[in-house]
Amino acid sequence: MSLQVIFLGTAGSIPTPKRSLPAILVKREDEQLMFDCGEGVQRQMIMAKGGFHKKMKVFITHMHGDHVLGLPGLLQTMALLGRERKLDVYGPPGTRPFLEGIKETVQFVLTFPVEIHEIEEGGVVCDEKEYAIQAVQSDHTIPSLAYAFLERSRPGRFYPEKAKALGVKEGPLWSKIQQGHEVKLSSGRIVKPEDVMGSSRVGRKVVYTGDTRPFKDMIEFAAHADLLIHDCTLGDELAERAGEDGHSTPSQAATIAKKAKVRQLVLTHVSARYDDSSALLKQAKKIFKNTLIAEDFMRIEIPWLDK
Repeated sequence: MSLQVIFLGTAGSIPTPKRSLPAILVKREDEQLMFDCGEGVQRQMIMAKGGFHKKMKVFITHMHGDHVLGLPGLLQTMALLGRERKLDVYGPPGTRPFLEGIKETVQFVLTFPVEIHEIEEGGVVCDEKEYAIQAVQSDHTIPSLAYAFLERSRPGRFYPEKAKALGVKEGPLWSKIQQGHEVKLSSGRIVKPEDVMGSSRVGRKVVYTGDTRPFKDMIEFAAHADLLIHDCTLGDELAERAGEDGHSTPSQAATIAKKAKVRQLVLTHVSARYDDSSALLKQAKKIFKNTLIAEDFMRIEIPWLDK
C-alpha cells in the first residue's frame, strides 16, 4: 500500500517566490491527511494533483495565521467543486470558534459536513482501523501540537510454497490463513498462520513537529520514525532568536533525529531570509547525515520495511 508525503508549502511565516506557507499532504491509497493549512493551499493541491473529493482529514498544529488561514479557502474551493463527503478537522482549542466565525461573517456556503475535533491534551486523537494519529504538546509561543501518523502492523509475508507443501490448496484457504486464521484441511490437519507466513511487519511512522523549540518529549514521540519533519526556521547562528520565537535550528532538529533514531529527517518552515537553504542543510548534516531540506512539491515515498 502506497504511502506518500507531499510538501505543499515549506515557508515560515510569509511566502516567498519559491515557497508557499506550511502544508503537508500524506496520501495513503484513496485517503488524504493534511497537516497544517497555509494560505493558498488549494492552489498547491491543484499543482500537486491532490483530490478535493477524496476521504480527507486536516490536522492543525496551532492557531498562527500561516498554519491555519488556508483552511477557509480550502473549504470554499471544495464546496464550489461540489464536495459532499464529510471533512474532519482536528486542532487545538480555538479551531472551532475560528471556523464558526468565518461561517458567520463571510458568505460561506458548504455542500458537505465539517466535523471539528478540538484537542485538549495529547494521546491518540484519531483512531482508524489501519492507522492512528497521536498528538503531543510541543513547545511554541502559543499552545501547539506535534502529530505522528502511526500505521498498524501488517501480517508477515505469505509463502505459497510452504502452504502447498502442507496441503493447503490455493483459493479461499490461502485468503483465510493470510488474515490470521488457522485452517483445517480435509485430512484433519491444522495449519496455523505461522506455519506458512513470516513474522508481522511493523507499520510506517511519520512525525511532524509543527513550530516548536526542541523539547525532551519529542525524542520519544519520534522514536524510530521512518520520516521526521521538523521545524528549522533559522540557522544555528540565530539559535537565540529561534528560541525566543519558539522555533528550532538545523543542529537542534538533527540532534532530535539522531537521538530518536529516525530513518530520515526533513527540515521545513524555512525563514524567508534564506533564499539559499544549503547552509541550513550543511549544519544539520554534521549531526544527522540522512537529512533533506523540504521544497514545495517535493514527494517522499515511505516504503514498508520487510522483516
